[in-house]
Amino acid sequence: MVRGAAIRPQHPSPPLTAQERKVIIGSSLGTVFEWYDFYLYGALAPIIAKQFFVSDSTTSFIFALLAFAAGFLVRPFGALVFGRLGDLVGRKHTFLITIFIMGGSTFLVGLLPAYHAIGIAAPISLVILRVLQGLALGGEYGGAATYVAEHAPDGKRGLFTSWIQTTATLGLLLSLLVILGTRMATGEAEFAHWGWRVPFLVSVILLGISVWIRMSMGESPMFARMKAEGRGSSAPIQEAFGRWSNLRLAIIALFGLTMGQAAVWYTGQFYALFFMTQTLKIDGATANLMSAMSLALATPFFVVFGKLSDRYGRKWIILSGCVLAAASYFPLFGALTHYGNPALEAALEKAPVTLIADPASCHFQFSPSNTIRYPSSCDIAASLLSNASVAYAHEDAPAGSVARIRIGTTELESFNASMTASGVDFDLPSKLAESQLKKALAVNIKAAGYPSRADESQIHKPMVVTILFVLVLYVTMVYGPIAAMLVEMFPTRIRYTAMSLPYHLGNGWFGGLLPTVSFALVAYKGDIYYGLWYPIVIALLTAVVGTLFLRETRGAGAKHKAAEGGLED
Repeated sequence: MVRGAAIRPQHPSPPLTAQERKVIIGSSLGTVFEWYDFYLYGALAPIIAKQFFVSDSTTSFIFALLAFAAGFLVRPFGALVFGRLGDLVGRKHTFLITIFIMGGSTFLVGLLPAYHAIGIAAPISLVILRVLQGLALGGEYGGAATYVAEHAPDGKRGLFTSWIQTTATLGLLLSLLVILGTRMATGEAEFAHWGWRVPFLVSVILLGISVWIRMSMGESPMFARMKAEGRGSSAPIQEAFGRWSNLRLAIIALFGLTMGQAAVWYTGQFYALFFMTQTLKIDGATANLMSAMSLALATPFFVVFGKLSDRYGRKWIILSGCVLAAASYFPLFGALTHYGNPALEAALEKAPVTLIADPASCHFQFSPSNTIRYPSSCDIAASLLSNASVAYAHEDAPAGSVARIRIGTTELESFNASMTASGVDFDLPSKLAESQLKKALAVNIKAAGYPSRADESQIHKPMVVTILFVLVLYVTMVYGPIAAMLVEMFPTRIRYTAMSLPYHLGNGWFGGLLPTVSFALVAYKGDIYYGLWYPIVIALLTAVVGTLFLRETRGAGAKHKAAEGGLED
C-alpha cells in the first residue's frame, strides 16, 4: 500500500429491480425481433425478386436500386426522424412506433400479392414497405441503447448495453432458423412458391410479444426527470447538429468510432460468409452452418467486452479491435482459403492467369445494386474471372485492342458488348457472346486445376469455424462497448438523435457498402484478397482518428452537469 494514499470506501452498485430487469430484457428482445424482420428480406431476396420484379431490365434495375436504398441508405433518415421524436416525446412511445412499423411492414410483405396478380403495384408496394423497414430500424437501435443505458446501474452501463449489441447477431440467427425450419417443412418447390411467406407472417407473433412487453414498460427515469424539470430540448436536430460542440462530437463518433466498427462488423459477419460462398465456392448450407457455429460461440463475448469496458474503459477496447482486425485480415482470409478450398489455393499458386488489355478499357466496377453492366472487353473479362475466383495479373495491350485472357498457353478473346436501348443491360447478341466466353473460361480454368466447387471432403471444418470465430471475436470487441460509449458522449436532452445518426451513417453506408466495394476492388485488381483493403483502411483510419480525438467516456458521466442532463456515474 502506498503511504498517504487515501482509502476510498467501495460502494457496490445496488442490484437491478425487477422493473429494471424487465425493461432491459424487453428492450433487447424487441430489438432482436426488429433485426429478424430486417434480415428476412436479405435472406430471401432471390425468391422475392422472382415474385415481384418483372423480367424487363429497366424496371428491375429501378426497383433493385430502391430496394438497396431501403436496406442501407434510408437508415440514417430513420435515425433523424425517430431520434428527434424520442428526444421530444420519450423513449417508450418511440419504441412502440418503430416496432409497429417494422412488424407491420414485415407482416404485409408476407401478404403482398405478386407481380402476376396486381402488376406494377406489387414491386412499388414492396419497395415502400422496405423503406418503412429501413426507417424503423434507423430509429430502433438508438432508442434501445439509450433506454437501456438510462436504466443501467452506475458502473455497469457497458455490461447492460452490451446485451443490445447481441441483438443483431441473434436476429440474424433467428431469421435463418425460421427460414430453415420452413424449408424443411414445405420442401424447396413449395417454399419457392408460397412457403417463403411464412417467415414474414410469423413476425406478427413476434410483433405481439414485443408490443405487449413495451406497453408494460415505464418511461426512462432519466428522461422523465429531465422533462419534469423542463430541461428537454425543443429542437433536438438543430441542437445536436447545429451547434459546433455537439456536431464535432458526432463527427468524431462517425470517423473515430462507428466507421471502423462497421467495417469490422460487416467483414466478420457478412463478408466472410460471402467470401466462403462466392470466392471459395463452399456450398451455401455448409458455409451457413459453419458461420452459425462461429456466431454462437462468439456471441457471449459481446457481453464480456461490454463488462470489461466498465472496468478498463471503452475507447481502447474498441480501437484495439480495429487494429487487431486490420493487422490479421490477410493471414486469416488466406487461412480460410487453405482450410476451406485447398484445391483453389493450389491452382492460384500453380496456374497463374493473365488479363491482357488496354488499361484505358479497365474500370473500377462499382455497382451498389449489382445491376450496372460494364460493356468493355476488359471489364467483361475481369468480371468473369472474379466470379470464377481466379486471381490474375495485368499485362498492357495496345490502345483500342480487345482484351484477352491467357491461361497457360491458351488465350481466350473477350469482346466489347452492345447495350440495350434502355442502356442498363447487354443486348441479346452480347449476352450470347458472354455466355460462350463464360463456358470457354470454365473449361480452361478447370483444365488448369481451378475447382468449380469446394470439395466437401477437403474442408477442414473445425479450423474454418475457428477462423470465423476469431473474425467474429473482433466484432465483439468493437461492437460490445460501443452503445455505452455513444450514449455517454451526448447529453440526455439530445442523446437519441445525436448518437443515432453517426451510428447509422457508419453502419448503413460505410458498412453496408463493404461487400460491393470489396468485390469491385477484387475485380479491378485481379486478387481475391484485394477487397480486404477496404475494411483494413477504414479500420486503421478510425484507429487514428479515435486515438487523436476520441475521449474515454467511462466514468465521464459525473462531468456532465445535471442541468445539461448528462449521465451520472
